[in-house]
Amino acid sequence: MKETTALPGRKIIKADELGILAALAALCVFLSLSSPYFLSVVNIMNVLRQFAIYAILATGQSMIIISGGLDLSVGTLMGLMGVVCAYMTTTLGLPGLVVFPLVLVFGGLIGAFNGLLVTKVGMNPFITTLGTQNICRGLALLITGGTPIWFESGLGFIGGGFIGPIPVSACVMIFVAAAFVVVTKQTVAGRNLYAVGSNEKSARLSGIRVDRVKMMAYMTMGVLAALCGVILAGQLKSADPQGGAGNEMHAITAAIIGGTSLSGGKGSILGVIIGASLMGVLRNGLVLLSLPSYWQIISVGAVILLAVAYDSFMSKREAK
Repeated sequence: MKETTALPGRKIIKADELGILAALAALCVFLSLSSPYFLSVVNIMNVLRQFAIYAILATGQSMIIISGGLDLSVGTLMGLMGVVCAYMTTTLGLPGLVVFPLVLVFGGLIGAFNGLLVTKVGMNPFITTLGTQNICRGLALLITGGTPIWFESGLGFIGGGFIGPIPVSACVMIFVAAAFVVVTKQTVAGRNLYAVGSNEKSARLSGIRVDRVKMMAYMTMGVLAALCGVILAGQLKSADPQGGAGNEMHAITAAIIGGTSLSGGKGSILGVIIGASLMGVLRNGLVLLSLPSYWQIISVGAVILLAVAYDSFMSKREAK
């Protein structure tokens, strides 16, 4: 097992993260010179609200990628959990204190279902989660009949509320990021995650319960996707059955930009958060510059290709 790649570094911020941070700073400077609205308090808070979901999803996605897997279902799972949350609060009349933990449990169970198929059945993660993606989309449409559900609940505070000028969703994102920094850097579970992604066979021979590690990664992703579903419903004040579609690619891109390797065994939560903020600022900047929506889609697609190309280049370089 290669210890240099399997375990997270001891440095607070590494060279790769400094490079991403520099790119983020350069983008912020460019946008501040290009638009008088970019540095306004209202816009900055809006950016925080937007990239909070990217950051939380990317945090969970990075756990799976580090372990050597991939999850394409997180976007539609997020939309489905938003629908389930809205349905239970509005149609069934359940209180938010009951609905919130139930939604997180449902998300974790769907994540566990993905993990079970990958670890016990031996299915390819790409195909497995692609199938789950369609199941989640179909269930969301079945529950709603294809029509968004109006979301009026105290849980809306998680997505649409503020603590002073700071969005609650941003506070949740900071809490999640801090928790996972501790998990990945300070716990045995975190070290095992990197070991499995770096060399699964060696990890198994060293006594690590590989299947359990992977199962926990997928379950964690399911819980975080459910959390994002509640946040999104609160932000929009409605639960759209198509909500969250495409966010799986944003999460993967943010993770890769942040230094998480698609080959597994490498990545950091701090880098992922910086990558997510870069994605959020980019999307916000494209809107402020009044670029047509199709150019925004093209730009995000280009960033995805560049991120994957960079990851492939670095993987080949390290293999030599």
